[in-house]
Amino acid sequence: MFGVAFTIGVLLALAGGTDAHQCFAPDDLVTKMLQRLEESVGENEPPNPSVLLAMNLAGDTASNAQKLLLRQIKEVAVESAQKDMTSGNVALYVLALLSSCQNPRHVQAQGHTVDLVRILQQKTDEEIAKLEADGVPKTTLFSVSLDTIALCLTQAGGYQEASVALAKQVLSPESQLSVDTRAVAALALTCTYGHTDLNDVQDLLWLALSTVTNDFLDEQELRDGMIGNIYSMGLALQALGSTSKFYAPRDWDCEQAFSVVYRHDYELPMAIAQVLPALVGKSYLEAASLDCSADVALSPTLELSLSPILESSTSPNLGTTNFPRGATIEVHYSVINTLRGQHFRYTIAVHVPEGSTLLKVLQVAEEKEPEKFSFQTEQTSWGPMVVSINELAADTNDRTYWQFLSSGEPLQEGVGTYKPRDGEHIEAVFSTY
Repeated sequence: MFGVAFTIGVLLALAGGTDAHQCFAPDDLVTKMLQRLEESVGENEPPNPSVLLAMNLAGDTASNAQKLLLRQIKEVAVESAQKDMTSGNVALYVLALLSSCQNPRHVQAQGHTVDLVRILQQKTDEEIAKLEADGVPKTTLFSVSLDTIALCLTQAGGYQEASVALAKQVLSPESQLSVDTRAVAALALTCTYGHTDLNDVQDLLWLALSTVTNDFLDEQELRDGMIGNIYSMGLALQALGSTSKFYAPRDWDCEQAFSVVYRHDYELPMAIAQVLPALVGKSYLEAASLDCSADVALSPTLELSLSPILESSTSPNLGTTNFPRGATIEVHYSVINTLRGQHFRYTIAVHVPEGSTLLKVLQVAEEKEPEKFSFQTEQTSWGPMVVSINELAADTNDRTYWQFLSSGEPLQEGVGTYKPRDGEHIEAVFSTY
C-alpha cells in the first residue's frame, strides 16, 4: 500500500491560482482520499488520467503510485491516442501530462513518440464540424469542454472556436445540459476568456459564464448546498471556485457546498478525482501551472488504518456501512425497449443479500432468466457500464444507451456502486441522449 499524508499548511501553500475562497477540506479527509487514489493504481489496472491529474493538483507528485501511473499514461498515449481514444480522453491525457510537468506535444514511451496536442486538435475539429452541421458533437459536449480546456492551456489552435460553440450551447434553452457538462464548460470558457482580446467573444463568454455560475448558486441555495447530484458536486465546486468575477457581487457559500461533500463517502476513484482538486483549492485550470521543482516538505509516509485516526476525528469520514449478515432483500427489476427493433418489457423479482450492488441484482436476474435478462458490461473509469441487455446494444452512432431509473428518476450511481433498497423497483430503459 502506498501511503500519503499532507498537512493543511502544505495544501494552503499549494492553493494559489484558483479564485480565492476560504474553504479547504480537513487534512485527514484529503489524506484518506489520496490514499484511495493511490490504491487504485497498479501494474494490472488500466491507468486513469483523471486520477493522475487529481493527485498532482493535490500535491502528491513524488509517490510510487504517481510515478507508476505517469509511466502507464505515457505508454497508453503512445499506443492508443490516435486510433482508440475519444477527444475527451485525449484531453484528459494532455491535462494529466501537463500537471506532471511533461510536454504533451512530445510524449515518449516504448521507443515511440506521439504529439497528443496535434491529435487533440484533429479530434476537436471533428467534434466542432459535426456540432455545426448536425447540432450535436461527435461524442458529447462534456468531451468538447475538456478538449477546450486542454487546447487553451497548451495555447494550441481551435480552442476559441470551440468556446464560442460551447457558449452558444450553454445559453440555448433547448440544450438541457447536465451540471457536469456546464461545470466543465465553465472552466473551458474561463480559460478562453483570459486568452482572447476579441470584445464580442468576451461578451458572449461573460454572458454564458454568468448564466452558468448564477444558476449553480441558485440551485445550491434552494437545495441546501447540493448542485446536481453528489457526483456532479466536484466539478461544480471547481467551477465556482474559479469563476467568482462572473457571479460577483454575489458571494459563494463554499462552506455549505463543502459540507454536502463531507457527508458523502466517495469510493470510486473517478469521483474522488473530480472532487479532490476543489477540496484543496484547485481546479483543472491549474494543470499547466504547477511547480514541479518546488521543494515541498511532506510529512513522512503514513500507513492509514480505517479506525484510529479517522474514526476518532471530528472531521468527515469515509467509512462504509455494515449490514447484518444473512439479511436479504427483494428487488424488482425491469428491462424496457420501445426504441429499436421488437419492443419488449420484462420484469422479475430477485432476492439478494442486503448491501448488494445493482450489478449483483442484474447477475441474479440473468441466472434466473437468461433469455430475457442477459447483459454485457464494459469497464470505464466510473466502474462497469452496462452496454447491452437482452442482446440489444447501446450505439454511439445513434446515441443510444441503457439508462437505469428508480421511481422514474435516473440513478446517481453506476451499477457497480448503487445499492438497491428492499422493495425497490429498478428499471433499465433503452434511451437516447
